[in-house]
Amino acid sequence: MSQFDTETRHLKQPADHILIASILLLTGLGLVTLHSSSYGFAERFKGDGLYFFSRQIVLAAAGLVLFFIASNMKLDLLRKMIGFLVLGTILLCILTFIPGVGVSKNGASRWIHFGSFTFQPSELVKLVLPLYLAHLFDKKGDDIDRFSKGILPPVMMTTLFVFLIYLQNNFSTAMFIVLNVLIIFYFAGVRFRYFFSAIVILAPISFLLIATKEHRFRRVMSFFFPEMDPLGAGYQVRSSVRSVSSGGFWGKGLGLGTRKIASVPEIHSDFIFSAYAEESGYLGILLFALLFAVFAFRGYSSAMGNEKTFPRLLGLGLVTMVITQTLLNITVVAGSLPATGVPLPFFSAGGSSLATTLIMAGLIVNISKTRNVPSFAGNTARTEV
Repeated sequence: MSQFDTETRHLKQPADHILIASILLLTGLGLVTLHSSSYGFAERFKGDGLYFFSRQIVLAAAGLVLFFIASNMKLDLLRKMIGFLVLGTILLCILTFIPGVGVSKNGASRWIHFGSFTFQPSELVKLVLPLYLAHLFDKKGDDIDRFSKGILPPVMMTTLFVFLIYLQNNFSTAMFIVLNVLIIFYFAGVRFRYFFSAIVILAPISFLLIATKEHRFRRVMSFFFPEMDPLGAGYQVRSSVRSVSSGGFWGKGLGLGTRKIASVPEIHSDFIFSAYAEESGYLGILLFALLFAVFAFRGYSSAMGNEKTFPRLLGLGLVTMVITQTLLNITVVAGSLPATGVPLPFFSAGGSSLATTLIMAGLIVNISKTRNVPSFAGNTARTEV
């Protein structure tokens, strides 16, 4: 007589090839869309129609190298580097305020010089903070619900990053970080009473920060009352909505969109989805949604299939960071939220965003290799006569 029992083993698995395919397809689709959406703008204002595309290609190549490294490095080694990564990111955020190093555009100090390229440190925060939180919550274990040991340290670190990003005049990214940190807290199992306290504190602060800055207040008011400033604060979103709807079912065809030329300001950046929707139509939007749905499903499945706290929380945090940013960008482009300035992952012009997103994607693929799989161990029971 024999009996079989099932056990779960934490073994190194092959990488999730469907997940990798979705990442590479999104990267390629983003590059094609950027080429089409940016050519006219770059030709008029930079004298070279390939200005944004050529820079994005270089940074995409670097990002794919980093993607490969992140997808194959040992997570234990990564944990040993977290202190250095956190400190380095804080210093990079501070460098944005240093004259000669930091770059200011339209009253915002969000970038630093790296030769002929610029880098936006707040993009790196989207990677480093989930790493730090996953590491810390794993270490805290049973102390996670003790305020002084489990809640206060991550809150203080989050507050520091959010404060530095806010000082860069990047309110939307600061609030985006807060939202994702709260979601990671939820995944970690923090009790609901802390979320209630956070809402009570954050709601009036957010209202004051919006009301005391004219450009933020105008964006919000133009969202609720579009007729107040149709050619000012509300112009970009209104034009974007018209661009999305003009694509119809089939789209106008690659490179044949017309509203990207002058109708939607900065269409190659935060509003690139409107150019994509105009040229690819509802069929293209369906493909876009399908690719991100596959990315989200496979990423979440790999993370949830991990019995270890660090890779599980890290995977959940990184996938959530990419998906919430995508949803936020699209809702703005579709006119369902006020303009935020949050880029579209894999698509928007800006090497900082693309490179960071590819590193995050690489870590998500890495985590898919350590997911749990069921195995069957046969045990033969002796039968005595």
